[in-house]
Amino acid sequence: MRKFAIIIPLILCAFLSSFSQNAWSLERCIQYAVENNIQVKNQELNVQINNNQLQQSKLGILPGINMGASENLRFGRSVDPYTNEFSTDNFSSANFQVSSSVTLFSGLRQYNSVKKAEIDQQAGYALLDQTKNNIMLAVASAYLNVLYAMDLVDLAIQQRDITTLQLDQTNILVEAGSLPLQNKYELEAQLANEELNIVNYENQLNLALLNLAQLIEITDYISFSIIRPDLNNIVTNSVLMTVEQIYEQALENMPQIEYAGLNFLSAEKNLAIARGAYLPNLSLSASYGSGYSSSSKLIDGINIGTPYLSGFATDNVGNILDVYQYSYDYNYVNKPFDDQLKDNASTALTFSLNIPVFNGLQTRTGVNNSQIYLEQSKLQVEQAKKDLLKDIQQAYADAQSTMKKYYATEKAMISMQLSFDYTQKRYDEGLVNTTDYNIAKNNLAKTQAELIRAKYDFIFKQKILDFYTGLPIRL
Repeated sequence: MRKFAIIIPLILCAFLSSFSQNAWSLERCIQYAVENNIQVKNQELNVQINNNQLQQSKLGILPGINMGASENLRFGRSVDPYTNEFSTDNFSSANFQVSSSVTLFSGLRQYNSVKKAEIDQQAGYALLDQTKNNIMLAVASAYLNVLYAMDLVDLAIQQRDITTLQLDQTNILVEAGSLPLQNKYELEAQLANEELNIVNYENQLNLALLNLAQLIEITDYISFSIIRPDLNNIVTNSVLMTVEQIYEQALENMPQIEYAGLNFLSAEKNLAIARGAYLPNLSLSASYGSGYSSSSKLIDGINIGTPYLSGFATDNVGNILDVYQYSYDYNYVNKPFDDQLKDNASTALTFSLNIPVFNGLQTRTGVNNSQIYLEQSKLQVEQAKKDLLKDIQQAYADAQSTMKKYYATEKAMISMQLSFDYTQKRYDEGLVNTTDYNIAKNNLAKTQAELIRAKYDFIFKQKILDFYTGLPIRL
């Protein structure tokens, strides 16, 4: 027996420890959702695109280097590109070149493009934070809905247990002849109805758990469970800041305000880029090239042939002399590849100045559109601030009303509990019939359910206000 007395507590402790590890807290749900939500992942990919565009804009300032080669085959009569002589022989030629170019001045468009890309990168991170915030609030709402459903199940079980106990007592009194049989039937009907309420509330709880599991991207939702924190201190210790205080902090914390401001700065840089098209463009380019031709030959040797009579000449005294001439046979070889590359090499250095004069008013149209986009982004900043203020004002009004409703419902529940206790006492004394007793009991249960709803409504509204001030969502 002593062994069992030691083992059983250990087993219970291990079970409770395992349950607490498997159960999910609100913080864990939020973290998991942020790490696995599809919308967040998609926005993270957009951030990577912004990072790549920033890197590309920075590397675009560096000189560009290009290398190329070409092979040509010529048939029939053509001009050798390296000897500039006509040739009827078939030959091949090759060209090799290396070139580089760099923009020296382009109206600061490259510089402003880098700055715009940096701003767009920051805007991407702000939009990512905004997406995460939306997920956090959605998870918090779903989590509180699960807690609300849990409390409703507990309330329904409590009502069922009270009715069961009352039915047991009524059965004793009916058998003793102190109460009519109708009281037993009415309580049995009430018990059946409360059993149905338990089933309905359990179904509501299962749906709330499923919704939360799907929201945080959990596939094993069957074994999914959450931790039930103590929320009494959250309600009793609630202190609401003023709208102005919350708004001032929200302007610094909310990513939608940062995102709108960054879009405005990006529009300013975009306007500077468009205006840069009015200015001249100065660039420097350099190239080196060479080539090879199979028709380029070198004399490798000379063979002297038999002399032949080619004409006549006279000497100083008038004698006629025969003139003989030798024929020569030349031996040719292809000029070496390395020698041709050295001989055909050419280098060029070019400065190019492009002054815009008229391009169909494209530059002017681009500048005008950029100015319009700048005005639109400025309005978007103002609209974002107004929307934030409206949301805070609405959330504050909701929190005030739900807080008042909670305290009013709490007072009503206390009064309803006293009324039910009095009805219970009179029912036990046989002074109240079963119908009136069930009405009082149902009214109490309804008030308790309203109190539970008011409590979670107020907690969620309060958490929204805390979230605007930069506080993390915790229970």
